[in-house]
Amino acid sequence: MEAYKKWVRRNRDYVHSLESLANGLTWLLPERFSSSEIGPEAVTAFLGIITAINEHIIDSTPTHIHTNSTESSFPYSLCISALKDLETLVEVVAEHFYGNEKKWNFIAITEATKVLVRLALFHNHGYKMLLHGGETPNVENSANASSSPHSNGGFTKPRGHHGHGYLQRYPGQNPWNLEGRALSALSRFGDNARMVSDPTWLHRVQQQQAIMDPPTPVVKRHTLSSILSEKGLHGVLFVMGEVLFITRPFIYVLFIRKYGIRAWNPWFISLAVDLLGMGITSYATGSGDNRKHKQFHISASEKDELKRRKLLWALYLMRDPFFSKYTRQRLESTQKVLEPVPIIGFLTEKIIELITGAQTRYTYMSGS
Repeated sequence: MEAYKKWVRRNRDYVHSLESLANGLTWLLPERFSSSEIGPEAVTAFLGIITAINEHIIDSTPTHIHTNSTESSFPYSLCISALKDLETLVEVVAEHFYGNEKKWNFIAITEATKVLVRLALFHNHGYKMLLHGGETPNVENSANASSSPHSNGGFTKPRGHHGHGYLQRYPGQNPWNLEGRALSALSRFGDNARMVSDPTWLHRVQQQQAIMDPPTPVVKRHTLSSILSEKGLHGVLFVMGEVLFITRPFIYVLFIRKYGIRAWNPWFISLAVDLLGMGITSYATGSGDNRKHKQFHISASEKDELKRRKLLWALYLMRDPFFSKYTRQRLESTQKVLEPVPIIGFLTEKIIELITGAQTRYTYMSGS
């Protein structure tokens, strides 16, 4: 396994090219698989898991370990990616062997597993916003690292050694005048002497300096109690919003099991949970119009995540019963209008055919 890890890390560009080629070839699978979707979905799931493993190997190289210091040793992102790659295969196999009604039991188990893993990641990652459902590690600090007086681009400046620009920070000291050249010579002499011998008194001075001027502390991982004590009501709302976003797919499947996929109750309840969770999160983070209530400093990647979650609401147009009642009719009318147009009519027919086929799968339109 170690040999494979070394090979992947050394040939990451080659690995990415192979993965793209393999995923493209899945569209050229023989027609004998058309009678059953298990074959294509199994191949797609296998390739997806291999891709996720390779990405995890690349991200866990020694040069990237420091960026993931807030995560535990358990590969949560890899686990979530593998579950997302397997969920469609689980749905297809369950429907093939157990029927359309009983397949929701297996889908519910899959969603429950994803909820547990995401909640564990949310807890162990210091209650930070999940990016792409936990597949992308959220490693950006909420605080502005550059605000420290001893930092430079997020890295602490060394206090023992000073470069040639050190003298320029003191007004009136030009390194090109006599006094500046003397101080520069003394500084170089002290550096050279320290390389040859490091006397005991210097150790004591350095220890006292370390006590009086400690290094920049590492950003601590937040706990639920610390968030509640520091942020108060806004902290409670932020955690509630994230929990609603994480658990929404599982709630949706449970109501589908009870009322059926054609009923409006699961559709409306899922939409209500999404809207409520986004509203709570937006209020807590001040990302909407409530900037005067802003209590969290969210990073650029977290802002993009909020935008991505809003875009996922478009999937409600593709879910039954809304799709059967309204969206399908709009697609069919568009197809009839564009059908006489050469090439465009053919492409429109194929696109609508793909959309209609994908809509029959819960995992394609779940947004989880």
